[in-house]
Amino acid sequence: MLHGYRGRWAPSPTGHMHLGNARTAIVAWLAARSSRGKLIWRSEDLDTARVRPGLEEAAMADLEWLGLDWDEGPRLGGDHGPYVQSERSRKYQEALDSLAGSGSLYPCGLSRSQIADVASAPHGSTAPFPQTLRARNIASDWWDRHRQSDGAHAIRFKVQDETVSFTDLVHGRCTDHVSSTCGDFVVRRRDGVMAYQLAVVVDDIAMSVTHVVRGDDIRASTGRQILLYKALGATPPAFAHVPLVLDCKREKLSKRHESLRLAALRENGVEPQQIIGYLAYSCGLTESPRRHVIADLVANFNWSRISHDPWVLPDESRLISGLLDL
Repeated sequence: MLHGYRGRWAPSPTGHMHLGNARTAIVAWLAARSSRGKLIWRSEDLDTARVRPGLEEAAMADLEWLGLDWDEGPRLGGDHGPYVQSERSRKYQEALDSLAGSGSLYPCGLSRSQIADVASAPHGSTAPFPQTLRARNIASDWWDRHRQSDGAHAIRFKVQDETVSFTDLVHGRCTDHVSSTCGDFVVRRRDGVMAYQLAVVVDDIAMSVTHVVRGDDIRASTGRQILLYKALGATPPAFAHVPLVLDCKREKLSKRHESLRLAALRENGVEPQQIIGYLAYSCGLTESPRRHVIADLVANFNWSRISHDPWVLPDESRLISGLLDL
């Protein structure tokens, strides 16, 4: 590849690092290091209402405790910065201007309830944005009027009637008919904040990212993002969606799982080699759960070994005792 392997780890500073975050980060790190590539840390802090001071630094400390490092990022700098999304507004606006110039965007002043009133029959709450609501006969000067947020209009991307296909490094061939599953989607919110779908695509293009390794809960977004890559004239990266870690009730880990935070496990006497060994085994990268230094796993890393299924944790007491016994 022109740039070699360039991966990225892009957490949002909205919660503490837990075992599920760490598992995906470990896979992203191993994929980059086994390819002798680069790993970028990017802070995705656009959702300012949920961002909490100090969490980015805490996340870095947690992963460094596990033995992970990275080559570019907020502390290290690099040729593709800034590495904090809230500092990249100009890049997002340039992308919006480009998409508007190609006729791919339009303003939408409809509320969620107005959209739901139309979309609720016959599909229910999961219906895509109805094309019947797509703006028509837009005045030639609409982008001049809506280029800056007016607080009343979101900006949507026009989705064509086509099937998007990609080969996931974990799950194999995946397809998405975005017009049926999602419809025209928002790229800038009413309040002027850039939507996740646009921001991550613009950033990955600008940072020359060749491989996106992330949690399986984001796989459903990939079709939309591939459409944006193509609309912006860029080649999409390779994607790998790592299956999630679930709690003993088979629920996705979240901020409420305080005991499964890396910092909490550390306070309970769990060592980084125990967490690395347990999570590597949960992914299918080792044949048994035993202590490992993460560098020892690089040589044998292979995507074909990654499990396709979520990993369900035992209850808290069994998990901690199991980790301590490794």
